Amino acid sequence: MGEIWIKEAERLGDGSIGGAMDSPSAPGRVVWHTTESGHGDASFKNVGAYLTSIGAEPHILYDPTTDRLGQYGPLNQSARALKNDGATRTNRTGKVCIQVEVLARANTPFTGYWKPGPNFLALMRAIRSWGVPDTWPAGALAKVYADRNASRSRTTWAGKGGHYGHSNVPGNDHWDPGNIDRTAIFKAAPVDAPTTPTKPADPSTKPTVDLSNVISAARRDPGLKQGGTTHAADVRIVEAALKAEGLLAAKYAADGSFGSSTVAAYRKWQLKCGYTGSAADGIPGKASLEKLGAKRGFKVKA
Repeated sequence: MGEIWIKEAERLGDGSIGGAMDSPSAPGRVVWHTTESGHGDASFKNVGAYLTSIGAEPHILYDPTTDRLGQYGPLNQSARALKNDGATRTNRTGKVCIQVEVLARANTPFTGYWKPGPNFLALMRAIRSWGVPDTWPAGALAKVYADRNASRSRTTWAGKGGHYGHSNVPGNDHWDPGNIDRTAIFKAAPVDAPTTPTKPADPSTKPTVDLSNVISAARRDPGLKQGGTTHAADVRIVEAALKAEGLLAAKYAADGSFGSSTVAAYRKWQLKCGYTGSAADGIPGKASLEKLGAKRGFKVKA
């Protein structure tokens, strides 16, 4: 069995996006999409949350300019980025049908300006772990919007593993990812390229969270108007750590507000640390915050 969760990827959403594959004996495949948006961290956050809100989560969200990689759900289950082809559930075709949404626009092929790095290597490693070959079985991708109905063979889709564009999938009418350089996908991740682990952060450069600030925010922000902040910079660091622990949903993980959802998430962290009763009230304490910081890469100023 191949990789189910990519260890280098950020977790997006709640981890539940689909279900079992309909044709697990068929070859595995990958489908490349574009989000028809800009790129960068703001787009990663906003588009990532939007895909969840409309129930159209792929497996993967990738930023071609920052090499940022997020994963919504397990690769061995279906995603939600494709339309059905009549009675054929295209999201569930093959032993895997890995959906990759790239933060880009189809009319400006991302392979013309992208900066693939270690996270792209990790993505390709996971794809290949399922035996998906470095081929494009359907041939050419749609080059322009008017060509969006090209190369959608049902026979090819049902029987051949490899890489497809959204424009190649039967029953779908999108033309993304546009006329990307198909060979560039494989050249950017040679089969024998090692996936270099991320270098541990220099402790001296770790961000610092002021304990008094987050306590103040946790007591004040829940009573403010939705999204109101008290010490946003400190809170964002804590939110990111809670998200990484799987305790805080992505849509609350970067607003800088220690609101009721963040208080509830921190209470879960306290319970995870063994606290009970009034000691697990969602208001950060020095010991629990230092433990979270030690695990997720920040220092605490008491």
